[in-house]
This record gives sequence, C-alpha cells and structure tokens, in this order.
Amino acid sequence: MSQQETILKNAFAAALAVADPNKIVPEYLGKIFPQGFEPKGRCLVVGAGKASASMASALELHAQSCWPNATIEGVVLTRYGHNSPTSHIQIIEAGHPVPDQAGMDGAKEIYRLVGELQAGDVLIALISGGGSSLLTLPQAGISIEDMRKTTEALLRSGAPIEEMNAVRKHLSAIQGGNLARLAIARGARVEALLISDVTGDSPADIASGPCASDYSTYQDALDILAKYHLSSKSIPESVSSHLQRGVAGEVPETLKEADLQNAAVSNHVIATAYKSLEAAADYVRTQGYEPMILGDTITGEAQTVGIEQASLAHQHLMMKTDKPIALISGGECTVTIPNGIKGRGGRCSEYLLSFFAATSDLANVSALAADTDGIDGSEKNAGAWFTPEIRQAANKQGLIPAQYLDQHDCYGFFAQLDALVETGPTLTNVNDFRIILLDK
Repeated sequence: MSQQETILKNAFAAALAVADPNKIVPEYLGKIFPQGFEPKGRCLVVGAGKASASMASALELHAQSCWPNATIEGVVLTRYGHNSPTSHIQIIEAGHPVPDQAGMDGAKEIYRLVGELQAGDVLIALISGGGSSLLTLPQAGISIEDMRKTTEALLRSGAPIEEMNAVRKHLSAIQGGNLARLAIARGARVEALLISDVTGDSPADIASGPCASDYSTYQDALDILAKYHLSSKSIPESVSSHLQRGVAGEVPETLKEADLQNAAVSNHVIATAYKSLEAAADYVRTQGYEPMILGDTITGEAQTVGIEQASLAHQHLMMKTDKPIALISGGECTVTIPNGIKGRGGRCSEYLLSFFAATSDLANVSALAADTDGIDGSEKNAGAWFTPEIRQAANKQGLIPAQYLDQHDCYGFFAQLDALVETGPTLTNVNDFRIILLDK
C-alpha cells in the first residue's frame, strides 16, 4: 500500500470515527438526562435511518448503566443489512432508497405506539439519513406503490435530497413534524437525536424532520414536481391530488414553528459532516499536509463537481507553498441518468471518475470519495480512490474514463483497477466525504 493510499483511507476512517453512534449517543444522552434525571414513566424509543439501529444499541448500553429504573421499549427502522443488536428495542430492516411494505408496516407500528403515549411519558427519536424512505406511512388515499413510484421518479430526475424530502413530507403521516405533533397531543416529552446527512444540518431536512417544524409547503412540493417536469406519466394521480388539496387548505399543513409554542420538543444534531471533515483535516495535518476544508455543502451534478474541483487542484498546484495540500469537502452530489442507461455506481464514484479524467495532466494527485454510510449508489462499495499508481494502471489497461462516464458505469471503471472503497455498512451516515491530496 502506497503512502498516499494509506493517508486517503485513514482520513476517511477518521471522518467515520467522529460520527460513531457508540461514542456520540451516550455523550448526548448524558447531557439531555443528567445523573439523577433519568426518564420517568414510559420511555418509548423510535427511529429510522441507516445509523438508527446502531444508535438504538448505544442507547440501550447507556440505559443499562445510567438509567437503572427506566423501562425501555420501542421500534427502530433501518436499511437492509444495517442491523445492530438490541434487547428491548425492536429493529426492523426495510427498503431504501425506494420504500417497501416492511418499512410501511414498521412506520405503522411506530405511529401506533406514539399514539398510546400519556402525559409524563418520554419519546426518544433516533433519526439519521435514510429515514425519509424508511419512515413511509402515506396520508390517507395514497398507497405504498404510489409512494414508491413517486420516489423513483424523484431519484431519476436528479432532484437534490432537500427537494425530494419537501415532496415526501407532504405525503407522509409521520414526517414534516407529524410524529412530534402526535406526541404533543398525548402530552409526552420529545427528545430527538439526529445524525445529519444533509447540507446545512437542519432538523427539518434530516430524514424529512419527523420531530421538527417544517419550512416547506404544499405549494413548494407542487413547484418541485413542475421544476423537474414530473407529470402524470411519472407521478400517480393520488399524489398530485393530495398535494393540490393541501394547497387548497383541505388537508393540514406540516408542523410549523407556531405549533411548537410551549411544547416539550427538542431536536439535537449530534453528528454532522463538518465535524467529520475537521477530524480528517486533523489527521492529514499530522501527515505533513496543509488541509483546506472546502465546505460540507457542495452539491450539484457529480460530474460537474468533479470538473470544478479538478480546476481547484490545478490552481493550488501552481501556488508557491512548501507543504503538500489536502482539499477536503462534503455535501451531496446528484447523478441524473438518461432513459435507456442502467448505470453502475453512485455519486461518489461518479464524482471521482470525473475528477480523475479532468486531472489527467497532473502526475502527483491522489483522491478518495465515499459515502459515509458505506454504500454508494447501486453497488456494495462506499466509493472509490486513486493514486498515481492507479492512474498508471488505468493507462496500461487502456481504460478510457469518458466511455465509462457516458454510461454512468464508474463502478466498472474502478473495479477493474481494484480501487473501490469497501467498508460494508458503517452504521453511521454524515453525507459524502471527498479528499484530494496534492503532492508537490
């Protein structure tokens, strides 16, 4: 393993470690429930997301040692393959990014349990990225199949996650603050712990904000469908009709800030992409690199972002500096796949191949891009990486990046070079991670 490969992979590991639920969940629970103030009455734990099962495991371990008199129960939904052991909290694995019946059944059970809370009870919600698809409980008149078709259409449109969620919130009985609304009506206290995978880290955007006030409206949802030309051919009539009824005021809006006046509802963002970028920066500094964090809110088409960051790499290599540089960034790119093309891979590997192609004239560049949940798009890898040695191997094999970019088969390109990042499910999720090493 070359020095650059080691640094790339260790930087990614540092980014993951600071978002480990086993570390951060007990830390925040200790702040929310200081010693001597453990939850009284019924303590219901619910949640959804790729990290939520591991969050539930961490909560149970904390409760065993710090809450000797508390009775813990609940249901948490996670993506298939992202399970984690628990004793009292039921873990249900379900479909993501396209919802399935298992997710809907689990969401129904969560809704039922929250509806049984009484005054003095505590609801702890464990929320992470991926929860929008997993917590699928449609409003009356919308079927799971209609939700699935809508999600698939939004995914193919290239709409960013925030816009996708604005639509899904207004079709859901749980998201858009509706879970908190139900608990408030029962007189319960709500404490939501959130691991953010969205730019800006707004509780309203993380898993579509089941316990947070929502800034979007039914009109916003309709405008988003129009923006991406999603018509009756791709959006079920039941969905369009519900949104139109919402605009007309015939069905209630999502939870708003005014609804939370005097309500015992708190949302705690316990892990973010920026904290992970800072951890990676701290690590590369020990390896002699000067880190530059470009931000955790970088979005756009993956191929375009790759070209933009290649331009940055060229600029920085022309600067007079003694130290090698590490450009570190986060955020969530999108990939728009034309009809007739299947594609293999995801936004991280697509970004990386675009960057690879646009830096073909730079001999001393290495880079890695990976999704912190361990799964990048359609395959089982988290992302991909390359060093000067990988570039030489690609040239020797006659691999032409443009051909793979045209077919959106970035997985196929890096698989042939044995340059995939393969972690398996990491049981956390703080968005995408990108690092570029510029050696003088």
